[in-house]
Amino acid sequence: MSHETTGTTIIEEHLTVKLNIIRKIEKQMQEQWTASKVFEADVPDHSTNNYNTFFVTFPYPYMNGRLHLGHAFSLSKCEFAVGYQRLRGKHCLFPFGFHCTGMSIRAAADKLKGEIEDLGFPPQFQMHADEEVEEKKVVILNEDESSAIDNKSKSKKSKAAANSDGKQYQWEIMRSLGIEDDNEIRRFTDPQYWISYFPLHIKRDLEMMGLKVDWRRSFITTDANPFYDSFVRWQFHRLKEGGKIQFGKRYTIYSPKDNQPCMDHDRSSGEGVEPQGYTLIKLRIHDDHIPAILKTHVTSSTNGVYLAAATLRPETMYGQTNCWLHPDILYVAFETRLHGILICTRRAAQNMVYQEFTHIYGQYTILAEFLGSELFGLPLYAPLSYYETVYVLPMMTIKEDKGTGVVTSVPSDSPDDYAALMDIKNKPNLREKYHIKESMVLPYDPVEIIELEPDGRLAAPTICNQMKIHSQNDRDKLLEAKEKIYTKSFYDGILLVGKYANTKVSDAKKTCKVISRSNDECVVALVDQ
Repeated sequence: MSHETTGTTIIEEHLTVKLNIIRKIEKQMQEQWTASKVFEADVPDHSTNNYNTFFVTFPYPYMNGRLHLGHAFSLSKCEFAVGYQRLRGKHCLFPFGFHCTGMSIRAAADKLKGEIEDLGFPPQFQMHADEEVEEKKVVILNEDESSAIDNKSKSKKSKAAANSDGKQYQWEIMRSLGIEDDNEIRRFTDPQYWISYFPLHIKRDLEMMGLKVDWRRSFITTDANPFYDSFVRWQFHRLKEGGKIQFGKRYTIYSPKDNQPCMDHDRSSGEGVEPQGYTLIKLRIHDDHIPAILKTHVTSSTNGVYLAAATLRPETMYGQTNCWLHPDILYVAFETRLHGILICTRRAAQNMVYQEFTHIYGQYTILAEFLGSELFGLPLYAPLSYYETVYVLPMMTIKEDKGTGVVTSVPSDSPDDYAALMDIKNKPNLREKYHIKESMVLPYDPVEIIELEPDGRLAAPTICNQMKIHSQNDRDKLLEAKEKIYTKSFYDGILLVGKYANTKVSDAKKTCKVISRSNDECVVALVDQ
């Protein structure tokens, strides 16, 4: 051994000698605390009027991994408080819970199982996440960003991505937690194994930290723990008896795969996303123009075939001039319990089957599929519209992952609708491309339905002319135009037509709804709550 190596070893030992002494003392004291049961707190004898008590608790950490420095930092607050109060002579209790419910554990277990099925045991990774990131592109699937972006650029990570420390595979994540044995990792494909493994190891970590906990009062939060489960049931029964809660159905984000609601902390992405309420407008196809493939499914009890349009502004239905579909989006037709046969995107149908639209909850049968272009020119009855018949026309800006993919057109108050209508009015080649007759377009002008100062009774045409918007391809200008009048019209506009004429738009909206529904990137379900 060289003198240099020997010198380095001596220096390292010298630097750690004090730390080792402190750790030895710490371990000795912790053993004394355990032997004397100093942190075990029984119920005080109230006959002696001993109410000099102090209680501290900590939000149950989730059992999908080891605790980290953030937990230790937060726990130090509880640790200091309970230690200080004990030194003041108070009777102190610090229990500790391990949170094991929810979908995060199940999702991670399923991911491990899938990696074994796809990549073998142990999984043979083709490349690590840090290598793959150089080659992949990610498609952002929200309303505001629909273009492909290079994954090398800076972007906000989801909480799950941030917690994974750059690991792509769940197998890698488990190894990063200090579990090196592949056979041991394999056991985590069973969600129940997480519940038995992590609470035990985390308890040991917290004992090494010297946490002043009465470990007799530690628990997990699943029905595997009958005592805690009974406690939660008792709480709900007491709240119901007191009239504080009711049992019923409400809309919530829902995972069809796991067959249960998917709350914020159960999601790998999409925290904060809530159900978006839409009004469903049923635009009935004229009976003599129902597509041939659907006619065999139409009976006396079918109650018609409809294009299902979703809107956030039901009070504007008086101004409908046509219905928009995207020529290249695939639409499906399915039968409902009460609303006939509906045509919309597959994604929207998947939402509606979890909202009691179909005979069997969560299930539906596709009767037919159509490209939007196959439905152009169909005549429709649009509820409350000034026009007796409107037609299906093409719009290029419709998004398959928003609403139902079916858009009812109100060009008087929607800049997007006005620009698209003017496109098809002014471009004979566009009409010819999609076999649209002049009679389906040219006679249809925006209808005055809302008075909005200072834009008058045709706010959308007015602002489009002011901003020199000439086409539905002027997307930036159209977005700006919509922002200028959309909210203002809702709060300041006065409805001019219909039963609620001379009523503020914000008040009329509540009375114009037809069928309420919800929408989201996941599915929105109507479930017991």
